Amino acid sequence: MIPTKICGITNFSDAQCVLNHGASAIGFIFYKKSPRAISIEDAKFISNQLPDKISRIGVFVNQKNEFINDAISKVPLNMIQLHGDELPEFCNQFDIPVIKAIRVKDEATLTEIHSYNVDAILLDTFSKQQYGGTGKIFDWSFIQGKIDTPIILSGGLNSDNILDAIAFLNPSAVDINSGIESSPGIKDYSKIKHLFKKISETKKTNFRFDKIATKVKRYRKIK
Repeated sequence: MIPTKICGITNFSDAQCVLNHGASAIGFIFYKKSPRAISIEDAKFISNQLPDKISRIGVFVNQKNEFINDAISKVPLNMIQLHGDELPEFCNQFDIPVIKAIRVKDEATLTEIHSYNVDAILLDTFSKQQYGGTGKIFDWSFIQGKIDTPIILSGGLNSDNILDAIAFLNPSAVDINSGIESSPGIKDYSKIKHLFKKISETKKTNFRFDKIATKVKRYRKIK
């Protein structure tokens, strides 16, 4: 099955449910303005009750490196996802793997993608109002076959469109959030079951949410 990250986890029951259905990773959103925001303390509590086989991804939006490193040390996190307007230089200062989220608006987005030297690019839908969690897909044809970095596909994915999305873009992994919720931050277990039933026969890829950072420049601190 394709590596699958379930983002916007806010409680242990939801985390346990997606783990039992085969999720590769869960996402904790540490952005206070998100309706799915979670504190470092609550994320640590949930994480401590989970086995190591499921990865923990911290999602940050335009936050200071001191806060991000604090979350990394306390949860702890396997990877971080920078989902705001972070510049390439900012992404290169952390000691664990980095996912850079790019909000796809048009084909010009490709220029922005190629500026980043990170472990993966997450493609989400552009919105003027919010950073992610829109529940809307973007035009997949903007991206098809044009990126060398591992791609995590996000943006409005659910059980109705997930197989079409995977077939069209052949991503390294997928990220689902609002498409399996009953309300923001609360997962719907029947939707989760239906989603994983759909993707259970998809092919496994070489991407790992628990991989170790290999880029030498990652260790160059920025003052």
